[in-house]
Amino acid sequence: MSEPTTSTVNDDLSGNYFNRELSWLFFNSRVLEEAKNPNVPLLERVRFLSISASNLDEFYMVRVAGLRTQELAGITNRSFDGLRPEQQLQKINKRVRKIIKAQEKCWNNLKRELYKEKIKVKSVTDLKKSEKDKLLALYQSNVFPLLSPLAIDPAHPFPFISNLGFGVVVSLARSDHADPLYAIIPVPHHIPRFLHIHYDKKNKTDIYVSVEEAIQYAAHDLFPEFKILDSGVFRITRDSDIAIDEDAEDLVEHFEFLLRKRRRGRVIRLEMNTGISPALRDFLVEGFECWHEDIQDGSAFIGMAALTCLITNYRPNLLFTPFQARFPERIRDFDGDCFAAIAAKDILVHHPYEEFDVVIQFLEQAALDPNVVAIKQTLYRTSDDSPIVNALIEAAERGKTVTALVELKARFDEESNMRWARDLERAGAHVVYGFVDYKTHAKVSLVVRREGKTLRTYTHLGTGNYHAANAKVYTDLALFTVDPALGRDVGKLFNYVTSYSKPKDLEKLVIAPTGLRARLEELIDIEIANVKEGKPGAVWAKMNALVDRQIIEKLYEASQAGVQIDLVVRGICCLRPGVKGLSENIRVKSIVGRFLEHSRIACFGNGDVLPNQQAKVFMSSADWMPRNLNRRVETLVPIESPTVHRQVMQQIMIANLNDEKNSWELRADGKYVRTPPIDPSKPFSAHEYFMENPSLSGRGKSLNYNAPKELTLPPRKKSKRPNNPKPSKTAKLSVVKSEQKS
Repeated sequence: MSEPTTSTVNDDLSGNYFNRELSWLFFNSRVLEEAKNPNVPLLERVRFLSISASNLDEFYMVRVAGLRTQELAGITNRSFDGLRPEQQLQKINKRVRKIIKAQEKCWNNLKRELYKEKIKVKSVTDLKKSEKDKLLALYQSNVFPLLSPLAIDPAHPFPFISNLGFGVVVSLARSDHADPLYAIIPVPHHIPRFLHIHYDKKNKTDIYVSVEEAIQYAAHDLFPEFKILDSGVFRITRDSDIAIDEDAEDLVEHFEFLLRKRRRGRVIRLEMNTGISPALRDFLVEGFECWHEDIQDGSAFIGMAALTCLITNYRPNLLFTPFQARFPERIRDFDGDCFAAIAAKDILVHHPYEEFDVVIQFLEQAALDPNVVAIKQTLYRTSDDSPIVNALIEAAERGKTVTALVELKARFDEESNMRWARDLERAGAHVVYGFVDYKTHAKVSLVVRREGKTLRTYTHLGTGNYHAANAKVYTDLALFTVDPALGRDVGKLFNYVTSYSKPKDLEKLVIAPTGLRARLEELIDIEIANVKEGKPGAVWAKMNALVDRQIIEKLYEASQAGVQIDLVVRGICCLRPGVKGLSENIRVKSIVGRFLEHSRIACFGNGDVLPNQQAKVFMSSADWMPRNLNRRVETLVPIESPTVHRQVMQQIMIANLNDEKNSWELRADGKYVRTPPIDPSKPFSAHEYFMENPSLSGRGKSLNYNAPKELTLPPRKKSKRPNNPKPSKTAKLSVVKSEQKS
């Protein structure tokens, strides 16, 4: 069992909460633990190490940069866990040093294991002469022509290096120069981080050398008149957060300006290799003007996000067993007609276990169908070659009314979103950019189809983005429905964003920022009232992050009343569970595994023990964070179809609560510990369960002979439930006969 990771606990009243930034760092430590997990295939472990490094890069670009700005501005406001910006930065730096040390140790171990599999990442000094010759030949043909060495002297100022840029720094000597001359060799982003100098297909042997080692080895070719005294490797991270001017008249033009400004954001982290000389270190610190920023100079290999270069498909034995997502059989029952299948009954598609192609097919069919008169679509993030956008362009060119709500403020996707917006406008679509002060984070598609003398709405509501690549690794839910009330509500949501008209009299849909917070609190209050009346009270919820203090306090109130609360929170959790008198009825777990948990679900007992058919069940685009509830346009979607209701609560949620293989339990002291399996020889994995078992709502006729495996709800331990009956330990995932006919 891995060592638990621990967060810092305050001793004052703010000790009821965990710090947001530190909680995220502990999530990243759980990602790193998968890189150490011997049950994970070797190259997938390399991938997890790469992800942990990439996560840390973004954390610095946004979160650390924001705290540093506050510190420099003299802001002393405390976070709700009681820490000032400089205190948070101190704790972050301490924790990051531990993470970097753990990453370094992990990489050294992985290198040894890769070596046993004949994937050899070598230093130049370990190469044979023939291998050095191959390295130089590869360097001369593929790297040397792209390099631009930059000498630094009074006539040549310190060069600009872009965000996440790295390179080699050298000190040089020449007979006519008394003092050393310094130079920088930036490495272009498109150069592979590793040079593949040898591949023996027969013996399955690969040899790699990092590009920075190759540059250092051959640096004399770049400076033929100089003697190279010393060299080192560096990498920088820049402040990449964007502060939007709410008074900007042209939002697109303003974002183009901000993106140019982002590229030149101040350096907030400087990484240097182990053993870099003090002279080169001081030269870099002064050149990047980062005397007071985070300086890290203890890594033998910096920029571990680039380790994905070592992952190859021709080593399938070192990767996860390939998984083929299912296409909803119920659509096949209707000969591939999405509209006919959805009109018959709601369908819930569970990505990545069921193909994202069904979403693409839905919109492509809408684009070609002569009876479809209008399509309205939100776009928060999408892929570079987006089939969703292509379908919208096709629809617009065929004369249909297409409204695309493109969110420019989707962090790090701003440029691609602006490009898609221009393409859509050229095709004749109406493109809107939402609010200046709110992000539109809802995932919604509305198709209006003429059927006879009436118009019928087909609605897609999701928890994840319209991104085909992400849908292969992100777990998300997508609901297709012809419910006219939801169709009307979604129409009002689009009108809200396009015309600033706040939606009134919504029938079923709840949206942020106008009502989602109040609805969540109301649903929790109902559970509290049920307990006070002697009925059961229960909440199950799944999300990516739990940060909102107001919601946390409401959950504490519910726990103190005796409501039984189970939370599956993948990443940040500021709630402290299991504290006597505060939160002893709250359990929190995090699932980190093959797929990235991304769906948001909330289930409320509604006067009975969960799971039950009367429970109120919702899916959502929103995490329980202030930004989602206060500053974003989000959706909370009620699940009312009996089959979909059972699928979400008694299949998806119960499987998540049962998961042992990928789960970590959060304790009151801040430690995350791996969930001990009931049967160590067969730990239950929710991911494996969903890969092996069909969903309920998409199976159609095949459900008669291919029902999913039944699951039993795990019992609670040491739970406190005053004046309430004990929760059921035998809640079954089953398919009743009436649903088998669907």
